[in-house]
Amino acid sequence: MFKEAFKKLELKDVITILDKVNPEFDGVIFDPIETIIMTFEFPFYPNFIFLDIADYSVISPVQRFVLYSDDKFYVLNFTNELIYQLNKKIPICLNKEIITDYVRFFFTYVSGQHGRFLITESVDDINWKEEPLLTTRKAVGKMLIPITLKNIEKNGDYKLQITMIFKDLLFKSNICVTKTGFVHLINEEPLIEDMPILDDIFKQ
Repeated sequence: MFKEAFKKLELKDVITILDKVNPEFDGVIFDPIETIIMTFEFPFYPNFIFLDIADYSVISPVQRFVLYSDDKFYVLNFTNELIYQLNKKIPICLNKEIITDYVRFFFTYVSGQHGRFLITESVDDINWKEEPLLTTRKAVGKMLIPITLKNIEKNGDYKLQITMIFKDLLFKSNICVTKTGFVHLINEEPLIEDMPILDDIFKQ
């Protein structure tokens, strides 16, 4: 998500950031020489930058994600509880131009016990076990829609429409996002069950 807009930090900045954040990681210490930090500015978290911190030099690459400012930072733990806490602390700033970016962020960095809800806007977003037939790609592609803002309620709630995959189920849903960033799915409509895709957790 947003990979084309990420910027890579220079070594001196990597050292400065790791001096601050390394003590807060769960038993992981990043070596500045081996660490790559990519940054992105999410418009809904003003005055914070998003850090993708990774060490690809080890057999099992290590990666952590942080919302960072000069005087404070928060390590993401893939729970919606933390996101909702940050929405109050930072605080979050939403509008109709950036609401779809927030939805993408939320579902990318929140995972439940049984996996993530994967936003599926095109067939290229699907992690197929094997490359499907062209006819299959076209049939599935006709069912998919980009995240679309449908309405803004009088109370400030955003109503969107989306197609997603959870485990091996492709479905369409409405989404309600409050002005404080609380997200919930509404009126889920199954589209395809038992899709031949890789498991989001085990990748098999």
